Amino acid sequence: MQRIVLFLLTNLAIMVVLSITMSILMSVFGIDRQGMGGLLVMASVFGFGGSFISLLMSKWMAKRSVGAYVIEQPKNNTEKWLLETVKRYAQQAKIGMPEVAIFESPDMNAFATGANKNNALVAVSTGLLAHMTQEEAEAVIGHEISHVANGDMVTLTLVQGVVNTFVIFLARVIAGLIDNATRSNNSNGAGLGGFAYFGIVFVLEMLLGVLASTIVAWFSRKREFRADIGGAQLAGTAAMIGALERLKRSQESHLEGSMMAFGINTKSSFSQLFATHPPLDDRIKALKAM
Repeated sequence: MQRIVLFLLTNLAIMVVLSITMSILMSVFGIDRQGMGGLLVMASVFGFGGSFISLLMSKWMAKRSVGAYVIEQPKNNTEKWLLETVKRYAQQAKIGMPEVAIFESPDMNAFATGANKNNALVAVSTGLLAHMTQEEAEAVIGHEISHVANGDMVTLTLVQGVVNTFVIFLARVIAGLIDNATRSNNSNGAGLGGFAYFGIVFVLEMLLGVLASTIVAWFSRKREFRADIGGAQLAGTAAMIGALERLKRSQESHLEGSMMAFGINTKSSFSQLFATHPPLDDRIKALKAM
């Protein structure tokens, strides 16, 4: 219940901020709210704005979503090893030291998030620490560090912002064309009406959003291969392959939302077209071909 309330309050705050930002931009630049320019500004503000605000809040949201415990001072050898491994790989990847956290989960999983390369979070599950060998766990950490070093969080946010903008813009353009066609066909010049218009916009956004998600998923799958290569370079190819082989035998991940795209283990029951990760067999094959 707490997570649901947090999610709703966060999204409400984002909508208020974006609405104020849009009003300021239109007033400063004298943009007509009813014209195509106003529509494009609105689509851009909400398309990119939501994505970038989510990125800026990603560490805060991630830690609260999974109940992650951030290691300030290591309390045992496992935490000490985890901090030292992340620090070593961060130095090799030439990024700032990320925050390091552990979250309770039976899954063997890990994720990275953060607004930039020098302000990131790397979190690993208790299931990963319990069931992977040290070499395999280090390969997973290397994979997550590579996500950070490659700037995957920012680039995925940009891709998401672009597709969000087009979805919002095209949905309203198409709905406007339908409204104009309705006015032309009615003798009294009546259009769709407010509820009908927004109902069509909603349906179009859902349909276009599904199509747009395939673009985001395609990009997400591509960067997984790059992160696997980075993990192999940091921890060794054999260790990276071993980690992926072990994940094949694990249960399905329970990471949610944006964290799913940056988890190491995210088996999907959906069509591969919408999957954020390539099949583990394909990832293993790519590493063996290096």
